[in-house]
Amino acid sequence: MKDACELSATVTPENVDSILDKHIAENFDEERTRKASQQFRREGYVKVRDLVPDAVFEALQEETYRLIDQYEKRIDVTLPETSDSPRYMSTVSASAIAEDGVIIPAVYASESLKAALSRIAAEPVLDCPWDGEKYAILHQHKKGDTHGWHWGDFSYAIVWLIEAPDLKYGGALQCVPHTDWDKSNPRVMDYLLENPIRTYGNITRDLYFFRTDTTLHRTIPLSEDKTRIILNTTFAGERDLNKEVTHETMGAMFD
Repeated sequence: MKDACELSATVTPENVDSILDKHIAENFDEERTRKASQQFRREGYVKVRDLVPDAVFEALQEETYRLIDQYEKRIDVTLPETSDSPRYMSTVSASAIAEDGVIIPAVYASESLKAALSRIAAEPVLDCPWDGEKYAILHQHKKGDTHGWHWGDFSYAIVWLIEAPDLKYGGALQCVPHTDWDKSNPRVMDYLLENPIRTYGNITRDLYFFRTDTTLHRTIPLSEDKTRIILNTTFAGERDLNKEVTHETMGAMFD
């Protein structure tokens, strides 16, 4: 039996959609989809690790590490559009991934994957209309690193846990679902005081589907110099295609 490292070498941009299509058909049946959809609609979050075979995840990991080595940029900023919450991390931009990645763009383009996500969301899940937010790599590695409280500009994301520390060192995801983002008056503390906060622990090679535009969320700051790397892939709903979106927070993180 070949291990995932050997199998990842067989994943190519040309065959990744057919690999995903076969795997989803065999592993994500109607009952699994129903349960995932119900949790997603309640919480704006659901783990979907069984949506993707090990070989595809391994190929994404390998490419992510390569892109970090070549392109990552350190940022330490606070953003007024999210009540001056911090972004302490290193990043790789969508433009770098598009220019030098092959597997990540191919997985993103997979019609089989988007069809499965659409069944979970109970509406069409579409490509992000702004290229600058289709994908991003976020690398937290210093004590205190965090992706502070924020929302997404578009409706959906798949978050790939490329590497995660033991949860005792931080890095867990915290969420307040069913909230709204007003960039001129974000009211983050009001939402935190008025609503329960859900906390989700994710480990290396976890995968979750996320309603980002109506879920206030952050990662708990790292308590030690440990490594947390995610690949974030952003998708849209039909509602996103004609709305006016500004990109101040993405500009601060990647420009």
